[in-house]
Amino acid sequence: MFLVFPKCILSFCIFQLKYTTRTFIETITFIVLTTLKTSLKKRAKICVVKWLHVYLYSASDAMNLRRDVFQAIADPTRRTILLLVASQSMTAGAIASNFNTARPTVSKHIQILTECELLEQEQNGREIYYHLNPQKMKEIADFIEPFHKMWDERFNRLENIMKNYK
Repeated sequence: MFLVFPKCILSFCIFQLKYTTRTFIETITFIVLTTLKTSLKKRAKICVVKWLHVYLYSASDAMNLRRDVFQAIADPTRRTILLLVASQSMTAGAIASNFNTARPTVSKHIQILTECELLEQEQNGREIYYHLNPQKMKEIADFIEPFHKMWDERFNRLENIMKNYK
């Protein structure tokens, strides 16, 4: 199922993006959910925008979208959490004490990192300790390595060219 929006709705989207903290996806989701019939609202969990067509996905598809490792590490808070637990296992409270945000916010970041398998949980009594999953981090590093080599070679060539002009 897809919907194509007229220009007036797209103008509203642009206004919302300029003057609110909503992302484009959140804005489209807001518009779709306020204009759809009640029966469709229950099935519409997330909207993915592509070429101004909005595709409605189920909740399981939405979870798969959120489990993308690169989207997870794109957030600076999540990268900081990964740095914190890289040296030692920590509880959610210990992790949250390093941030000036609410604990539920940090818990949500931890949940996303756990769903991406970047963090692993280990229950010790009543406490749940989080630690880094080195295998998943190695997969990310292996994926990035060819790009690192390519750019390293390009910068080396640029440096050699610049030395010739001195």
